[in-house]
Amino acid sequence: MYFPKTDEANVSAPLPVSCWDLLERHYANRKPVDIRELNSIPGRFDRLSCSIQNLTFDYSKTSMDERSLDLLLDLVNECRVLQKRDEMFSGAAINTSEQRAVMHTALRNQTADQVLVDGHDVMPSIRGTLQRMKKLCDQLHSGQLRTATGEHFTDVINIGIGGSDLGPMMATRALTPYHQGLKVHFVSNVDSAHINDTLKELDPTRTLVIVASKTFKTIETMTNANVAKSWLQQALDGNASDHLIAVSSAVERAVRFGVASERIFSFSDWVGGRYSIWGPVGLPLMLAIGSSHFDAFLRGAFEMDDHFRNSDPADNIPILLALVGIWHRNICGYGSRALLPYDQRLQRLPAYVQQLDMESNGKSRNKFGRLVQRETGPLVWGEPGTNGQHAFYQWLHQGTTIVPCEFLVAAENHEPGLKGQQDLLLANCLAQSEALMNGRCITSIPGDLLEKVARNTEAGVAEQRTCDGGRPSTTLLYRKLDPSTLGRLLALFEHRVFVEGCIWGINSFDQWGVELGKELATKLLPMIRGGDASSKDESTRGLIAAVGALRTNAAIL
Repeated sequence: MYFPKTDEANVSAPLPVSCWDLLERHYANRKPVDIRELNSIPGRFDRLSCSIQNLTFDYSKTSMDERSLDLLLDLVNECRVLQKRDEMFSGAAINTSEQRAVMHTALRNQTADQVLVDGHDVMPSIRGTLQRMKKLCDQLHSGQLRTATGEHFTDVINIGIGGSDLGPMMATRALTPYHQGLKVHFVSNVDSAHINDTLKELDPTRTLVIVASKTFKTIETMTNANVAKSWLQQALDGNASDHLIAVSSAVERAVRFGVASERIFSFSDWVGGRYSIWGPVGLPLMLAIGSSHFDAFLRGAFEMDDHFRNSDPADNIPILLALVGIWHRNICGYGSRALLPYDQRLQRLPAYVQQLDMESNGKSRNKFGRLVQRETGPLVWGEPGTNGQHAFYQWLHQGTTIVPCEFLVAAENHEPGLKGQQDLLLANCLAQSEALMNGRCITSIPGDLLEKVARNTEAGVAEQRTCDGGRPSTTLLYRKLDPSTLGRLLALFEHRVFVEGCIWGINSFDQWGVELGKELATKLLPMIRGGDASSKDESTRGLIAAVGALRTNAAIL
């Protein structure tokens, strides 16, 4: 166990002991399992794969056998995952530390049913906001909504950070083939280089700026927003209002900033930042791809919601994906997972899922504030293929650390004249999962290579060419990366995070660890600017002094 027991009052009550014990005993007592041998069993792919709506999830290249899966499904029952799932969809306050419902799924609800939060149907408000977003989008695309100087808008800048940036930015890039004229740019980092390098390429008289901050107080966002506002005012003789939109629940602050009230799109506190792409935070995506494609994006997510709510756990892709994660993290002891999209337009998906997963499940305390008894969220990282193959795949194949790999790939691309390249991409993706599983022994090294290394046997050159294999992977295969498919994929990862959090007994919907550094940064800012730093530790005081010295020397030079 990662966190040692100290005293009973400081340790959580055991998670379902019988299932965990049976899983651990099963893993420890079975004979060493070779994934290669498992995959020689007829029908394994059919039993350890699942498909819905042009999406196939294959987890047959893992060390799980049918007994493993049965025990993991028992764990789902003992952890009451299905009951907790139903509580989430019913509007219960499952975010216990903040006493909030978790209802991002309502933003993509496609039924006529009521969705109640605190006894109030939230769907009329959601639909009203969506219609306002669509009206704005359609007016911009048609040219009906003009700039302060009467021209067509050509560019949009979305200023936000975290969930107000990663989701819409990732999705906007992913759906490039569906863009409809407006060029959408994203600024998140408080580093001046980000806002400066973005603004210098654009014409302020034809640029629309979206400021996305639920509180309208996020320091990085508001710092960049003030720079962008000044940039607009200088070009528009102080009249920036026609070029400003706010996505925020702090309507009064947004109005004081200079945003017209009719251009403020708000959302409720039962939508967490990293789960917010489905509503007003997704406005830049809608402006990029158009309202009809945004509708398809929402429909795809709803289809995954419906599958998650109504499918048996044994055929439920979010639950199965989560169980593979539990198997690798808690039973096999793997500390990270690599997310490897073989789709260049999903280049920011690993970063998006990294925030979704690690901000949600990077917890060492359970819902009761006690130390957890088992490892929780793993490190999530990755890069798109085939670029990653020429960077870190060497480590994946021959390194001393085993990392489960999660591949994503489309059967078809968007470029009909370049089908051959998609075939090559697919071949590379499938080859990597096969190579991780099968490896290479000396006897399988081609004869011509063996002949070349025969004279260097003392240096062990032949051995250095071998790969142990037996390294697990999963694959998500979809027909094409269209808006509905992207919606399905993102909802899948959201529900996977939820299921894993339920099994670990943690609250996946707060992020108190993020707050500490932000609070300290606010206190440090005046010290960086020359204020008294005597209250700080030795190292921090020394670094503040070094900043001052470097700035003084630069001024002298």
